[in-house]
Amino acid sequence: MTTAKQPAKPKQNAGAWVVWIVLGLVVVVCVGSSIFNRDSGGTTVPAPAADERADTVPLLVQAADSQGICYGWRLERSSGAEVSVGSNLGDGVPVTEDARCPRWVEVRARVMYTAESSESNDWATVTVSGSGDFSRADLYAVDTGLTRFGLHEDVFVDDPGWAICRAAVALPLLVAETGAAPPAATPTADPGAAVAPLPDTGSDFWRDRWGTVLAAAGLLLVAVLLITVGFVQRGRQRAAASAGRPRGTR
Repeated sequence: MTTAKQPAKPKQNAGAWVVWIVLGLVVVVCVGSSIFNRDSGGTTVPAPAADERADTVPLLVQAADSQGICYGWRLERSSGAEVSVGSNLGDGVPVTEDARCPRWVEVRARVMYTAESSESNDWATVTVSGSGDFSRADLYAVDTGLTRFGLHEDVFVDDPGWAICRAAVALPLLVAETGAAPPAATPTADPGAAVAPLPDTGSDFWRDRWGTVLAAAGLLLVAVLLITVGFVQRGRQRAAASAGRPRGTR
């Protein structure tokens, strides 16, 4: 008596290792996006562009020569770490503690970006400081006067590099208004080159969300891999079943 050959049972675990690898990729993508979104571009305070700094320094030089006061800017992270500093003395040169600047005024902005998953909001603080011959009232008037130029704290959050340079250029006029210095000479440089239009408030979309977009793209790729693996495994199971079925049977 001839015994019919039994169909070979498909190996249930043939592609299990592939599934585990794919699941591992899901975890890596999710965790990686969280880390990058917290520690990379999403929370890094951008410095002013090179052309913004290059256009700001000459205007401060003219104001300093006209009023006898050094003007500068300082952009910092929330930890106090320096992002950008400059003055009429040059890009990267502060006005504080410099013998060439017995009288000086500096605008300082400190910006904090929080992670996407954080419940806290981004924030910025802006202060104006000066040498000892300026009264607190004068410095306070200069500080509050920045809002007349549209330089509110939310603008420093949206584009801190542009805002800090714009604030530095506004210092000579505001100091003159307090009576602490004569009016500065009219700048000879092209104002349009020094003052760029305020960027759209939505320009920080990718800064805050690129990690999430990356995670979504990774998950989409994982889904495609899972579907492909499923089709391949299903095809192998059917081929194995057909190979083990006796001829003439269905």
